[in-house]
Amino acid sequence: MAQSRSTAPQVDFDLVVIGGGSGGLAGAFRAAAHGARVALLEPGEFGGTCVNLGCVPKKAMWLAADLASRMALAADLGFNLAPPALDWQVLVAHRQRYIGNIHASYRRRLDEAGVASMPCRGRLLDAHTVETSEGVRLRAGHVLIATGGRPLRPRIPGAELGGVSDDFFNLCGPPVRVGIVGGGYVSVELAGVLQALGSRVEVFARGPRLLSEMDAEVVAQLQEDMRWHGVRLHLEAPVHALESEGARIRVLHKGEADAPVEAFDTVLFATGRQPNSEGLGLEQAGVRTGRHGEIVVDAFEDTSVDGVHAVGDVTGKLALTPVAIAAARRLMDRLFGGEADARLDYDDIATVVFSHPTLGTVGLSEQRARERHGDAVKVYTSGFRPMLHALADSPQRSLFKLVCVGEEERVVGIHLLGESADEILQGFAVALKQGLTRRQLEDTVAIHPTSAEEVVLMR
Repeated sequence: MAQSRSTAPQVDFDLVVIGGGSGGLAGAFRAAAHGARVALLEPGEFGGTCVNLGCVPKKAMWLAADLASRMALAADLGFNLAPPALDWQVLVAHRQRYIGNIHASYRRRLDEAGVASMPCRGRLLDAHTVETSEGVRLRAGHVLIATGGRPLRPRIPGAELGGVSDDFFNLCGPPVRVGIVGGGYVSVELAGVLQALGSRVEVFARGPRLLSEMDAEVVAQLQEDMRWHGVRLHLEAPVHALESEGARIRVLHKGEADAPVEAFDTVLFATGRQPNSEGLGLEQAGVRTGRHGEIVVDAFEDTSVDGVHAVGDVTGKLALTPVAIAAARRLMDRLFGGEADARLDYDDIATVVFSHPTLGTVGLSEQRARERHGDAVKVYTSGFRPMLHALADSPQRSLFKLVCVGEEERVVGIHLLGESADEILQGFAVALKQGLTRRQLEDTVAIHPTSAEEVVLMR
């Protein structure tokens, strides 16, 4: 017989974490390292979107796509290679084995840290009481909500005919023709992977270009590279409906009236995400939410209720795994580590789009810099073909760009499109954060021949 609320068992902790994704796990581990008694509630697999339906499986598929592209270049360079054939199911098996190892590592680390891991959901009864879906009440000095987000399906006729980004990871092979609706990170990444692994991909974006928040000049070059790889781009083409055509799906949009679109085997929506804030007892506890359902937090990740905190995608802040991790760690350093002013600085956070080629960016785009600093902005660019593509006579081009401000030409933006941009950017991001100037780049001897040397050679 289920226990009544008045007789439900109570357990005391210093911290209860609701959500076992990247932010929740980081918070639990850091709090435990400071000696806090921690309970972590997660009904599904550990790692959240990043490990299970995001960064990790996406990068696995991107690596396979990159190998396919390189094998094609190898053939152009004279290697006697037949067109590469991928056993998709073998790749997926390796991908899932890798993810399984991450799950096992989390379980082991939680045990070693002494975190009480509970496979259930949680909801707030008040600022210091969490009730689990099993009826157990947990009393805590602090509660951390880190429940992440999920893909948003647009409200248009026929939307049920399309999948969302999560459904990409259920594919057992590359569909022949794929339509992707959206113009952001996820759309660009899925388009590149599917095209490289054998699909014919078309992207439908509402705006005049992809990746509207990134530097326009760099994105323009990425779009040219995507077209060269075979991706068909429909810009300024807002989709207003999907229709079934037998076993296939037709995309109805308001752009390019003279350019008919064939029906697709698969349509995927990459039209944004929404926070997982329902069913958490937020209203009952008095936790304020925004108009999109995001939990409103201040610069210290505190909600409107003392003792309740939130990090990651559920807050509507920058939706990046390392951001959630860093925010959670600094929060725990403040709550349990004696660092009263610890908080994450959200300025100048580097990020990478795993497109083909990759696009890495940190700091201000040229447009944002000019809006903020006007005529004090000076821009340097270097457009080139990376050596491998030049050798194979491939038209893919890279574009590196520096955005500088003032007489000292302090670097306020670094934008890299090209092979290994993801690996190159990390070190330069540290330098930008520390006040890098273009003169300091000029004073650094280049490593030759590399793509990275272009960052220090721009004139």
